[in-house]
Amino acid sequence: MNIRNRLSQITKSNTGPMMKNLFLAAATLSAIAFVSPTVHAKANDKQEAITAISDHFTSVPTMTGEFIQFGPNGEQTGGTFHIHRPGRIRFDYEDPSPIMVVSNGKTLAVNNKKLKTWSYLPLSKTPLSLLLSDKIEIDDNSIQEVDAQEDITTVKMGNERIFGDSEITLLFDPITQDLRQWTIKDAQGKETSVMIFNVEKNIQIPENLFRIENSQPRKNQQR
Repeated sequence: MNIRNRLSQITKSNTGPMMKNLFLAAATLSAIAFVSPTVHAKANDKQEAITAISDHFTSVPTMTGEFIQFGPNGEQTGGTFHIHRPGRIRFDYEDPSPIMVVSNGKTLAVNNKKLKTWSYLPLSKTPLSLLLSDKIEIDDNSIQEVDAQEDITTVKMGNERIFGDSEITLLFDPITQDLRQWTIKDAQGKETSVMIFNVEKNIQIPENLFRIENSQPRKNQQR
């Protein structure tokens, strides 16, 4: 199924106000920079939101589903994903993209299956590690902003000492605390947004899905 059909399927099957807002946000992010919420949660609301999200993180260590990615230049790609907290994630992009992204908990790797190349980066040096944490603490210094609204909870995270100017913005359902979307801004200010759907939670995921090959030809290794 192509991206256009996927978007149509999502909007038809998810007509609630949250999904409408998420879709609007994702579509906007594909064309313009993400604008951080100007209305911030009060201290009590922030604490309640973070506590609920952290509890949910702990109760849902694994999930799998489909995703649509909106690139900084408006490009759209999709595929399937697997998450096993803490630290493990895998994105399999659908054809014609040859890319597979995987983290084994320590290293984040990008595999170009067509060119048979791998590139590597310590997971701890990327804000994606915050998404893959097994919990979020209210006193975590990486939390920069929390906006708790009726239809969506937004948590902006980053750490200049570790990630430089890179940061991640997470969007959650305020009732179920389910993760719906995230946006990563890189050091150059370019943003990539990922919206997930058809998610299955707390399922068995084979550990070999997160295996990173170390013997591929033409490596581009960055450790």
